[in-house]
Amino acid sequence: MDLVSLDPPYIPEFAEAGFTAPVPEDVAERVTEDVVQSAIDGSTWNEELVAVPFWANTQLLWYKQSVAEAAGLDMEEPVTWEQLVQAAEEQDTQIAAQGIRAEALTVWVNALIESAGGSIIEETAPDPGDIELGLTSDAAVAAAEVMNSVATVGGPAFSTAGEDANVTDFEDGDAAFMVNWPFVWGRALGAVEAGTLDASVPEDYGWSLYPRVSEDEPSAPPYGGINLVVGAFSENVDAAFEAAECIVSEENQAYYFISNGNPASKTTVYDDPEVLDVFPQAPVIRESLENAAPRPQTVYYSEVSGALQRIYHPATSIDPGSTGEEASELILAVLRGEQLL
Repeated sequence: MDLVSLDPPYIPEFAEAGFTAPVPEDVAERVTEDVVQSAIDGSTWNEELVAVPFWANTQLLWYKQSVAEAAGLDMEEPVTWEQLVQAAEEQDTQIAAQGIRAEALTVWVNALIESAGGSIIEETAPDPGDIELGLTSDAAVAAAEVMNSVATVGGPAFSTAGEDANVTDFEDGDAAFMVNWPFVWGRALGAVEAGTLDASVPEDYGWSLYPRVSEDEPSAPPYGGINLVVGAFSENVDAAFEAAECIVSEENQAYYFISNGNPASKTTVYDDPEVLDVFPQAPVIRESLENAAPRPQTVYYSEVSGALQRIYHPATSIDPGSTGEEASELILAVLRGEQLL
């Protein structure tokens, strides 16, 4: 392995196992310059940069301008999930969110807890069974309340709805509010060009920062993306880091953003006129990435995520008073080798 790309949640596992080459200090300084903090956080393990930030991703709140206006929502100001649920009920529409039992559900759980000021993992420990979880905190309870209430206006297929199904609901008019990644925009414009979607549909699209859990607490949107790691046993470590720096250059990140729709980790890309022309949402994406929170950073991420998906699904069955405790018990039992997922 010389140079590979990794989804940020799995970087700690590779780094802890000694599979990643240390990022030289001078390289670390260059590849973190003008980079959004969430991408740096997602590339860090044990307070050391272990990966090179490449492209970042985040979710926005997408909405139909006509429906938001009819509901009396001021989308120039931050909105809460509670406001969206109320608007959906009043306007007889739906909120599209990722209620499916999959990684997307973990993304949603994490974003809500972080937005409420908490964390799924509050403190790591050498012994995995001693990890301190924050799933019974006030923040986690508030997040569970949001999930349960959103599910009531999520439509009959909410428990099986992922990102693609959400976009279909949003395009077809069943949902007037949606949290989803920026691919939403390119998909709509592509469908218009192909003649499968009326141009009036994306013309009604609006976008803003991820909804807040609490009115007075800024949201912490999901952070995703891809970062680059160099193999510890590579015979070409220096050359691999040179290649990584080339790949993540401002010019290449801008090209990748425009051509593939994957947002850049480098903030200066968001000032590029070509980027702004293709993605008018670019300023909001950048702001979202600055506030975004990575998923739990742990070498046991697969176990944590799998347990969350099991307990928090379906969202209609969530009991804010007990679901967090149930999830905590399952995660710790799995980490202690007492139970299987």
